[in-house]
Amino acid sequence: MALATDSGVLEATGLVKRFGDRVALRDVSLTAHRGELLAIIGPNGAGKTTLLSILAGIQRPDAGSISTGRGEVGWVPQQAAVYSKLTVEENLRLFARLEKRPDVDATVDRMLEQTDLRDRAGDQVQTLSGGNRQRVNIAIGLLSEPEVLLLDEPSAALDPRQRDRLWEFILALAERGTTVIYSTHVVPEAERYGNDVLVLADGEKLFDGPPREFERTVAEECGEELHFEAAFVEFLRHRGH
Repeated sequence: MALATDSGVLEATGLVKRFGDRVALRDVSLTAHRGELLAIIGPNGAGKTTLLSILAGIQRPDAGSISTGRGEVGWVPQQAAVYSKLTVEENLRLFARLEKRPDVDATVDRMLEQTDLRDRAGDQVQTLSGGNRQRVNIAIGLLSEPEVLLLDEPSAALDPRQRDRLWEFILALAERGTTVIYSTHVVPEAERYGNDVLVLADGEKLFDGPPREFERTVAEECGEELHFEAAFVEFLRHRGH
């Protein structure tokens, strides 16, 4: 697993987002480093997707600031942004043109190689397994060669084998220096893959730090040592969520 050793490539400070009277994010700050995997976890309605979409520039915050230096930010929503009746290569070619890549052929070739989908290049996306469809979805997010890749529930609806293969791919991206920020409802994915974990509930950041530190924090607050998933559940209960 890649470890962060440099200054942040993405920094968010004091993010606030309101939808009418509902506050979706409350003064949320975070820093992500090169090659780091940052997991965002929390109950339904915690603000995870809202936070990722703001970091991606899809939504604007009502307050706060985001700094990404000069690097690109790739965005991969939970619902695959692909055309199911087009082939893998046709999807990549289409989105490479939309991204205005200077050499479309070279970009498509690079992404087929990087995602290990060259042997499926001529297959319609609708014929692929869930894991391979998600690879295509992530490949589209990588077309601009972003420094930071944002993934919203990347393993949702995948079976355990597909999930393992997808995480092998994501971990390889981090090893090559891509910063990966991902949300997940599969709590063990935060412990297993995240260098840091950010816990959200009702739009409020309750914790930000390494998984082991989270377990120590819960043990101190709740007076009981628990494994990560049980600690997460107890932490939310203890904080009234």
